Amino acid sequence: MPAWVFFVLMPLVSINPATGEVIRRHREHSARQQAAAVERAHAAFLAWRRISFAGRARRLQAAARALRRRLEIHAGCITAEMGKPVTQARAEIEKCALVCEHYARNAEAYLADERPPGAPENSFIAFRPLGVVLAVMPWNFPCWQVFRAAVPALMAGNTVLLKHASNVCGCARAIESVFREAGLPAGVFQTLLIGAERVPALIAHPRVQAVTLTGSTAAGRQVAALAGAALKKCVLELGGSDPYVILADADLELAAELCARSRLVNSGQSCVAAKRFIVVEKIRAAFERRLVERMAARIVGPPTDPGTDIGPLARADLRDELHAQVRRSLRRGARLLLGGRPRSGPGWFYAPSVLTDVRPGMPAYDEELFGPVAAIIPVRDEAAALAAANDSPFGLGAAVFTCNRRRGRRLAVEELEAGLAFVNDAVRSDPALPFGGIKQSGYGRELGPLGIREFVNAKTVVVA
Repeated sequence: MPAWVFFVLMPLVSINPATGEVIRRHREHSARQQAAAVERAHAAFLAWRRISFAGRARRLQAAARALRRRLEIHAGCITAEMGKPVTQARAEIEKCALVCEHYARNAEAYLADERPPGAPENSFIAFRPLGVVLAVMPWNFPCWQVFRAAVPALMAGNTVLLKHASNVCGCARAIESVFREAGLPAGVFQTLLIGAERVPALIAHPRVQAVTLTGSTAAGRQVAALAGAALKKCVLELGGSDPYVILADADLELAAELCARSRLVNSGQSCVAAKRFIVVEKIRAAFERRLVERMAARIVGPPTDPGTDIGPLARADLRDELHAQVRRSLRRGARLLLGGRPRSGPGWFYAPSVLTDVRPGMPAYDEELFGPVAAIIPVRDEAAALAAANDSPFGLGAAVFTCNRRRGRRLAVEELEAGLAFVNDAVRSDPALPFGGIKQSGYGRELGPLGIREFVNAKTVVVA
């Protein structure tokens, strides 16, 4: 069985998810072009690593300005290719600019030489770049997920090759143009328009030193195996089925609003979105009523309309799979409180939906639902809530809602099995804080000081 079988094999074509119309068919780079790009990336690394932090920072600050100068163009590309509501697409571009500025300001401090406590006086740790980093990126945040992986790698002195999802090739080209406009030397950041079957050869290439993937757990296993066989470092940011625990003393108005907002961000297509709502029975009916009201109030419509909250799903097969998961959950005993079906008409829209009485053995409990579907899991008390929250192969984000902040802090720190744990707030990423998961949500971290240290050589130096 080919090593790339778990990647989604798709033609390089941009299709408008709101209409189903083809935007553009993209010509794939040839094997010769791919090999030349790898050699350019390596040659560029030899010079880029010598540039000072200040010199790299100037380019990243210029990238932030370039993003903002053409914000409407870049946001429009996101909306056209994967259906993100345009207001959210604009916010995505702004966040890309912010991560450029964050690392431009902080990379030198994050990678400053260190002498650990107890180490000899004449010793220290120096952090130096590895070389060419391959970034295999998904379609759901087609700019943000590239920038959050690439920017720290670039500021550390590495060069980056991007293999983007096949349905967002326009965004991939636009990202390369941003870095070119910002003055990055040729070869420092390159986009490869290639199919998934070409990824294994790139990982195995002796010039490629590391790989970062955001994608499915199945794809993560394949990349981990390939990277392991080649003895190369990898960072994996994979799927999630984030639990939001609603305790009996929670502020239900706050909880319902943040739960609906998190479940529906990016039309429900986010690895770190709220997906499983674990509610203590005492307040279950009150929470269900509030959540349904808020989910139903969100506006489904054309993603180009600034008033739209929920756009289409990115591909027809994704909508079909989501609906199949909902139907199987209902057949196994879940109850439908809202939605539960695709919307009629053109485009790949799915109605905002709420399931309750969700239990183990149902897809809504056991699997990741990648779309605007909320699953309510009733439990008797706090202990049962925590057990249900952790009863998952995933471990990306988690949240707990309680009016007792001390209790919430303890549960977030000690009990919730996740890479990110929030109290009375929706889980989200921030350029200054490490982002990543445990269990089948992957390993390694992006963002913050840990993110920039993933792809460096922590070199022990002793000067006698």
